[in-house]
Amino acid sequence: MTREKVHSDKFIQLKCCVLIPTYNNEKTLKKVVESCQEYTSNVLVVNDGSTDSTEDILDSINNIKVVSYTPNRGKGNAMRVGFKKAGELGYDYAITIDSDGQHLAKDLPKFLDKIEEQPNSIIVGARNMNQDHIPEGSQFGHKFSNFWYWAETGIKLPDTQSGYRLYPVKWMNEMSFFTGRYEFEVENIVKAAWRRMNVTSVPVDVIYQEGDERVTHFRKWDFYRFSLMNTYLFFLALLIHHPIRLIRGLNADKLKRIYKEEIIASNETNMVKSFSVGFGLFMGIMPLWGFQFVLAIAGAIAMKWNKVIVGLAAQISVPPLIPFVLIFSKMTGEICFGTFVSFSETLSGAHHLATNFDENGYDAFSGFLLEYIVGAVVLSVFLGLTSSAITFLLLSLFRREKKAAING
Repeated sequence: MTREKVHSDKFIQLKCCVLIPTYNNEKTLKKVVESCQEYTSNVLVVNDGSTDSTEDILDSINNIKVVSYTPNRGKGNAMRVGFKKAGELGYDYAITIDSDGQHLAKDLPKFLDKIEEQPNSIIVGARNMNQDHIPEGSQFGHKFSNFWYWAETGIKLPDTQSGYRLYPVKWMNEMSFFTGRYEFEVENIVKAAWRRMNVTSVPVDVIYQEGDERVTHFRKWDFYRFSLMNTYLFFLALLIHHPIRLIRGLNADKLKRIYKEEIIASNETNMVKSFSVGFGLFMGIMPLWGFQFVLAIAGAIAMKWNKVIVGLAAQISVPPLIPFVLIFSKMTGEICFGTFVSFSETLSGAHHLATNFDENGYDAFSGFLLEYIVGAVVLSVFLGLTSSAITFLLLSLFRREKKAAING
């Protein structure tokens, strides 16, 4: 049995196709498609509104599936159209490969071998970007994107910008995305990591053609969009993902160890532990969204308080507690301004403001926001002091009982 036959059979066995999004790459498109056909007949091309001879080239190639539309909508949208079509055709996996000739079809089997070892993963083809012939701009963008991916997910991936990837088709079709161009390839692996999908890599070769043969549609504005998207994802990670990730890592054994070593351990005074609880709750309620956890840990380090206790207490502002923190902060603000209404009326007012932003809406929103901010500050101080006092009393009582039991 030939090597090509083995690879073709594996594509069929794994229900995998090769997905090629393309836009105005007439000089390299045919070579890329035909090189992929040497390994499988499961080739799907998405013509993303090309205005060159792409349509004629695709008509001249046998045994491929083609989806075409106009006008151009961007690579991310082309990939999403391709995933939908791949699902309709019954494929479980799709390997995406760029049509500019940068990637080599000879690396396709690496993705198949990897997905057999780690099913239902996203596999990114990691390029060696430290080679002399790689443009400096591409090297910088590569390092820039890798750093942000680590900051947003806590995962170190060798190449977060490579378009050579294997995706589970069903998962891609079930997910919601808000980007539609190049930044889509970063958004989807960030969200995959947040949902605890395995994101891994395989090494692949890369070729950067000289002269006019390679056509790139990446523009300066795309870099700005990357930056805006990464900023949004980073703050979302600080606000939601990282705290949830911390909580998920707290199994029963870890909680027991934290309780014994961090909460009742004798190497810190009851006062220090009490202030740690109070400060964590204080920072968790303060209206500093996106910075609460980071500032809480920084404050704990500066004051030499218990960082673990502070971090856990600060998690009061993670789902599903966020709505309660917001509502009770708003109600506290109403008490401070003498405008207190019932719980149901507070919810009704918030709903009305969100759905009927009329000509008086700006003033109403300003008042709503002011009440929330003042209420959050007051509530954070009150709960911080109260929780510190209660914690101090409980720890003092508990340790006294423990000591008495030992002496007895």
